[in-house]
Amino acid sequence: MKQKDVLEAIKGSGSVTNTIAKRLGVTWHTAKRYINKWEATKRAFEDEEQTILDQAESAIYQSIQNGNTQDAKWLLATKGKNRGFSERHEITGADSGPMEFTLKISEDLHSE
Repeated sequence: MKQKDVLEAIKGSGSVTNTIAKRLGVTWHTAKRYINKWEATKRAFEDEEQTILDQAESAIYQSIQNGNTQDAKWLLATKGKNRGFSERHEITGADSGPMEFTLKISEDLHSE
């Protein structure tokens, strides 16, 4: 398999390895090996993945502009977490580090 063949198979695949495998006429595992074989094919695969994510994100934004409140709620719950829009809240320590607790247990010395 030549690098140019793999690059061509990656174009427009949405970075779906199974699609690339079918285009190359090989198994999923073989396609994955070819994708990772050259730096140029690795980069092309990553670029393809970012392209499809950008397209999906654009579709969400367009849907919100068209009044889709479900998509708006989803976007707020994922990208708007830092503004408090989340169904769950994560609590961290300083600079997003782990929380540290000190537990002090005292014995009640007053017994009746």
